Amino acid sequence: MGKEVQRRRDLIAATIREIGQHGTLNVTVGQIARRAGVSPGLAFHYFGDKEALFLATMRSILRDYARDVRDALDTAQGSRARLDAIIEASFADSHFRDGAVAAWLNFYVLAQTSQEAARLLALYHRRLGSNLLHDLRPLAGDEAPAIAMRLAALIDGLYLRFALARGAVDAQPAADQVRAALARELAACAHRGDSAVRL
Repeated sequence: MGKEVQRRRDLIAATIREIGQHGTLNVTVGQIARRAGVSPGLAFHYFGDKEALFLATMRSILRDYARDVRDALDTAQGSRARLDAIIEASFADSHFRDGAVAAWLNFYVLAQTSQEAARLLALYHRRLGSNLLHDLRPLAGDEAPAIAMRLAALIDGLYLRFALARGAVDAQPAADQVRAALARELAACAHRGDSAVRL
């Protein structure tokens, strides 16, 4: 691995930790650079400004999330198991380390004013919705798009609530809540299907 690649990675890791410590984007490139053990000038050289550094950090987080989802889906058999895998990956321990939750919360805030942040956020939403929809269609038919939208919103909402909990995080209850919501959605679909048959 080249020195430049390693320094970029160190700066991205330092950005996550610094935002996690302060809970806000109101940190300086100098603070991030000191945490990474490099000069502020080098950080500016690699990324240009603080927003570009933060967006590079979010791209890294999004790549890690996409990798976790792919890995989880590779071992899942059947649509229901694949949905469980997506839920599990969405609440993986790696997404709660070193300030990642605070980074996500600030990402949502930045997306209100930054076109690039809004584009990245929309891409994440599309991928999550598409992954859910792919495996909901065989189970819920025409109701799959609406269910996928509700589950995606629940995943995001529960995850972001952890941004307010600055202490230790236990993500399993959140994942269990999403699974319970999925079970209720599928049970309701089955009930409506049975009623239609009886009619």
